[in-house]
Amino acid sequence: MSERYAFIAAEQDLYSSQARASAPVEQLSVVRMCAAMEVSRSGYYDWCAAVPSERELRRAKVTAHVHAAFKLGRGTYGARRVHAVLTRSDDPQVARAGLDLIRDIMREEGLIACQPRAYRTTTVRDEDIAPVTDHVGRDFTAPAPGCKLVGDITFVRTWEGWLYLATVIDCHTKAVVGWSMAEHMRTDLICDAIDMAATNVEFAEGALFHSDRGSQYTSAQFAAHLKSHGLTGSMGKTGICWDNALAESFFAALKNELVYRLVLPTRNKARRAIAEYIEVFYNRQRLHSGLGYKTPLEIAEEHQQNLSTAA
Repeated sequence: MSERYAFIAAEQDLYSSQARASAPVEQLSVVRMCAAMEVSRSGYYDWCAAVPSERELRRAKVTAHVHAAFKLGRGTYGARRVHAVLTRSDDPQVARAGLDLIRDIMREEGLIACQPRAYRTTTVRDEDIAPVTDHVGRDFTAPAPGCKLVGDITFVRTWEGWLYLATVIDCHTKAVVGWSMAEHMRTDLICDAIDMAATNVEFAEGALFHSDRGSQYTSAQFAAHLKSHGLTGSMGKTGICWDNALAESFFAALKNELVYRLVLPTRNKARRAIAEYIEVFYNRQRLHSGLGYKTPLEIAEEHQQNLSTAA
């Protein structure tokens, strides 16, 4: 019986698409088809009410995948990143879902990505330093890993007091390749981050390390540390976030996607949460718009594959 109802529904869709204007004529077509198929009109309408349409089934499937992608992004993905996740699906119905459809579904389902907060600078300038050239010029791209890196310091509030985080980000993969956390902002903090970066990526000859003009980065100790790793220093202007936008972008993501959503009673809890966010989520799972909605790990693997192919 359901096959007959499905046939009538398909024929009705075709009939309606031919610009038949009046409702009585359309209703009459259903009456005639029901009579021809020897089924009751009330039974057909009950079947229509009970059985979801192909469109409804597809939307339900896409909605399930939208929820999964939103969960994968830990509640941080907006419509564009959710759309990027769905385009990777092996199911053509899901992979072809449009951005507007995903926006509608997220709105209907109440899936709202966390929103960034205002930028705040932590830079304390050393007025006595000699001028340092900006070798980056707001170009945070690089042809290969280890050629150009950026770094900065931020702070995280806990019930025990401040926890300071220094990072080193590779401009090719956008991965946080080095980081260090401590209860202080001394130069040792950023030196430790450089040391970790040196273990995770091979620095190219003449590689750049770019930062702001905070007193830690302008110290003689840090200059010597850069030299020991074969790195050339580069600095933007003080208090202008665009001159170190890649580092600031990471801090904005970290606080928006993690810190502002947690209760951090101790520094140890903050350390564990930040380390997990960097190593598990940010570097390996998070889709980056600046990487064509790929992960830093995927970019690093692609570079390695290209080297192997060229060899």
